[in-house]
Amino acid sequence: MDYFGEAVARSYDRSSAAMFDAAVLARTVSFLRAHAEGGPVLEFGIGTGRVALPLAATGLSVHGMDLSPAMLDRLRAKPGAESITVHEGDIARDRVPGRFRLVYLVFNTIMNLTTQDEQVACFRNAAAHLEPGRRFVVEVMVPDLQRLPAGETIRPFAVGDTRLGFDEYDVVNQGLVSHHYRLADGRADTSSIPFRYAWPAELDLMARLAGMSPLERWADWDRAPFTATSRKHVSVWQLDSGA
Repeated sequence: MDYFGEAVARSYDRSSAAMFDAAVLARTVSFLRAHAEGGPVLEFGIGTGRVALPLAATGLSVHGMDLSPAMLDRLRAKPGAESITVHEGDIARDRVPGRFRLVYLVFNTIMNLTTQDEQVACFRNAAAHLEPGRRFVVEVMVPDLQRLPAGETIRPFAVGDTRLGFDEYDVVNQGLVSHHYRLADGRADTSSIPFRYAWPAELDLMARLAGMSPLERWADWDRAPFTATSRKHVSVWQLDSGA
């Protein structure tokens, strides 16, 4: 099922407006550019180009892969999109030509792969696209279980006049469903999207299975220390030189 079809793509940029803030993007681009070491780079789950477009504007050669034609259509319609090489495909399985100095995956996109096998396959696919010694960067939430009262399964993440959002956790199976309710232009849009969460240590093991070693872990793009109370992490793994 395409959970990022036309209905979601139509409102995606608006519903994620905070992530398009210039200051947020400047920090993200600066971090990725430092690890790209001149590029080229590949974004898994490029979506509507939120990060890829400003990264390409710095002069890097940027490629992107996404499974959603509707999201890619939004990207192709934006100024500067002509400088990005876009591929429609599955980030867990499909290959694009060439090798890259950086592969990156942001804003919880690893969780769109809803089984452990698919997430492991994504790490292996990232490794297959990297030059030896180069890096894979993932930005992803830390599961919110510490804030979930015993026996409850629902955690709100957005409450406003035009938007409501709730995560419904399946603790036994490391799953959650994000329920979104948006009101715009007199129309109500609803969607429920399944995810699989993984702890940092599990992601480190996936990386090792793919021939990569942990290099850095931060709480955000500003390189704040990652702690027991961090709400997300930005992690960097390096492909072993002999891989």
